[in-house]
Amino acid sequence: MAVELEFLKSILYFSELSLAELESIRKLVFEKTAGRAEMVLLEGESAENLYFVASGAVKVFKTSAEGKEQILSIVRPGESFNDVPIFDGGPSPASARTMGPVLLYGIKKQDMKTILRDHPHIALNVIKVLARRVRQLLSLVEDLSFRRVISRVAKILFEHIGGEMGRGPRLTQQEMAAMAGTAREVVGRSLKALEEEGAIKLDRHRIVITDKEALQKIMEVPS
Repeated sequence: MAVELEFLKSILYFSELSLAELESIRKLVFEKTAGRAEMVLLEGESAENLYFVASGAVKVFKTSAEGKEQILSIVRPGESFNDVPIFDGGPSPASARTMGPVLLYGIKKQDMKTILRDHPHIALNVIKVLARRVRQLLSLVEDLSFRRVISRVAKILFEHIGGEMGRGPRLTQQEMAAMAGTAREVVGRSLKALEEEGAIKLDRHRIVITDKEALQKIMEVPS
């Protein structure tokens, strides 16, 4: 299956490129498919490929010595992961696992160097991508350091159900815990508290946002 030029154009790395430039880049892109819960990257391993999610979602996470996960980001269609080690030459700083069936587009590290050499103006887009990644990590540090757990859970629900990412994968309580830096049981109590506040409704295995403004207010309350 050929890589779609329109999809490449939608990726921030390659935005504003001509069709001829996109065509030359497409020749260096390969496809990779994976099923649910498959490991795509392992923290500490040599980084050989830059990946873009074409369909599905991938969670990027760190694992403690005790085996506890901290999810750093959930990568959705059009977004990339494993960027940093491709450019600094170090090992993968985090692991990546699929959250369902996914289609990935990949570019080998050496081919990415060729792309940057042949299309140097892409470097500005690379800077934007990496700057956005820094902002995301700073936001995560701020959440873990200064927000109460219930505020963190509210923010996760607001962004992943009520926001622009609402079409993303359904999150389990364990995954929400790994994003909020807490235990699954604490997330469960936070969800019940949010339901009592009238912000959400727990419907079997679904979470429905019933009052977006109330959820946002709880999300913004500091620790």
